[in-house]
Amino acid sequence: MIEKQDTSIAHARQPESEISKPYRELLERISQRYAEGQAQAVRSVNEAIVETNWHIGQYIVEYEQRGKKKAEYGSKLLINLSRDLTLLHGRGFSRSNLSYMRLFYIRFPICEKLSHKLSWSHYFELVKIDDELERLFYYQQNILENWSVPELKRQKESGLFMRFALSKNKEEILQLSHKGQLIETPKDIVKDAYVFEFLKIPEPYRISETELETRLLDNLQTFLLELGKGFTFVGRQYRMTIDNTHFRVDLVFYHRILRCFVLIDLKINKVKHDDIGQMNMYMGYFAKEENCEGDNPPIGIILSREKNDLLVEYATYCMSSQLFISKYQLYLPDKEELRSLISQQLNRE
Repeated sequence: MIEKQDTSIAHARQPESEISKPYRELLERISQRYAEGQAQAVRSVNEAIVETNWHIGQYIVEYEQRGKKKAEYGSKLLINLSRDLTLLHGRGFSRSNLSYMRLFYIRFPICEKLSHKLSWSHYFELVKIDDELERLFYYQQNILENWSVPELKRQKESGLFMRFALSKNKEEILQLSHKGQLIETPKDIVKDAYVFEFLKIPEPYRISETELETRLLDNLQTFLLELGKGFTFVGRQYRMTIDNTHFRVDLVFYHRILRCFVLIDLKINKVKHDDIGQMNMYMGYFAKEENCEGDNPPIGIILSREKNDLLVEYATYCMSSQLFISKYQLYLPDKEELRSLISQQLNRE
């Protein structure tokens, strides 16, 4: 027995180069199946938790709707349930949790329509959103972009729905809520305003364009989240040589869905007409010199701290519809103010 054990250990410690190809393939197959099994188990547990919490909310609401005296339910019902369920089953039945399970059923009343892509932690964040259009948008967008819970929280805090909705009419806002932000044209990937609160630059800020660019790349994962689905990073200070003169684009991305380059120039002050002309030249260069077969025309985005809409209108007259000028801000927006603007816009229409 001892000799067999030693032989087994010696075989396990063989250099990788001495392990046969069939054995390596066996290891890979087992490892892949094991990883798939673990992922499937996690999904199954998440689905069970979501459905269980939905049904708990359903039972509470149905009990309330039986016409019992008010003293038997409301806050007292949740207090009693929390106490008794905790005694029976342990943690997880705080009054707060039961309240959100109840709200979960009210705001997502059809269990069969719940997406299994989202965990209970995702739904926990979604049910906190009072506005139905806003809540449905984050629900759909989370499914489309596969956000983690921290990413969902960040998008809520940055007012992503309102920032998209401000540039849309009533019909488009309703579509945004029921389908999410679908990417079909260049304007679908551009926001009217971008939020860079994750850079943690205090106001009043003093920062150069180079430092802003460096900070964005130091926080590339969050920056890509703010840009949206489909962006892949290509390079910074991308050099172009035209007539022996060197030019550089601040940031270059490639959009996998639209299949085109996206060029971004950063401006720490108000955008000027020559900035627009320069970006148009960059786009022309990429279309002629960098595009490969199958690539669509490039998109140009100038991100500035301020912009004059009238100047932009005149400076882009008869220019490429693929060129956009957007603002950025270094702090989270006032969401109530955004909601008020959207409400006014809907009422006008």
